[in-house]
Amino acid sequence: MSSRALLLVNRHARQGEKGISEAIEYLKTLGFDLIEESTEDPKHLAEVILRYQHQVDLVIIGGGDGTLNAAVDGLVKTQLPLGILPLGTANDLARTLGIPNSLSEACKIISYRNSHRIDLGWVNGKHFFNVASLGLSVKITQRLTKEVKRRWGIFAYAATALQVILEARPFTAEILINGESLRAKTVQIAVGNGRYYGGGMAVADDATIDDQRLDLYSLEIKNWWEIILLLPAMQQGRHIHWKSVRSLQGQEIEVHTRKPRPINTDGEITTYTPAHFRVIPKAIAVLVPPEIKS
Repeated sequence: MSSRALLLVNRHARQGEKGISEAIEYLKTLGFDLIEESTEDPKHLAEVILRYQHQVDLVIIGGGDGTLNAAVDGLVKTQLPLGILPLGTANDLARTLGIPNSLSEACKIISYRNSHRIDLGWVNGKHFFNVASLGLSVKITQRLTKEVKRRWGIFAYAATALQVILEARPFTAEILINGESLRAKTVQIAVGNGRYYGGGMAVADDATIDDQRLDLYSLEIKNWWEIILLLPAMQQGRHIHWKSVRSLQGQEIEVHTRKPRPINTDGEITTYTPAHFRVIPKAIAVLVPPEIKS
């Protein structure tokens, strides 16, 4: 059965230019009738999805987490299923959903049409898939240029993180969650909807993208070198069990700081504190491997 799909590829993504012709060939072989659109600015992706919503059965997006985040408002409004081609540097949403980096395998997964509804995070009117955070991760985002990511790939995250960690300075935040007000002196607060972020780190060891909750952690360390000790645990999400890490869960969270601090959503700086976070359960449908049940 032929499906008409809107194919949106970020040619500036790490594998975008190289992967687009390969992806088109695979998808056509699998029976997809493609409408191919591209934009120089990913910020226009939601508008493109809205423009074609009555002409297609699904949207296929090729790029990284930032590209997917730029398109999310269009997916929410149209409720078209999403197929993912992991062409970015980190591909954390694809990792969370079990979608491999192999383009041929990712295309096959889309062709199975196994649709699964996932939650979205929301902060100050902006949706996110993976994690929204403030503190260290914002400084990493500010230093991770496209050139650095294109040259060093996933290793760019680790190298940049080490540079930022050496300069880490704590800040004070008030966290309102589950009817409680908590004060934290921290170097980073992360609020996760999915499981992976930052090139493969896990927000919590039991986090999933359909558990209808947000997972918050706050790094409340006193010395920069403590973060180095934490890094291996962060790969598995086990850092939440350390004494220097505050871990909380809820469906709605507020974070206040003395002065406005930038917030990173899926690798892009999009808003500032004060921040109001909430989870939107089963917000959109994504095409996932057949072993993931709908």
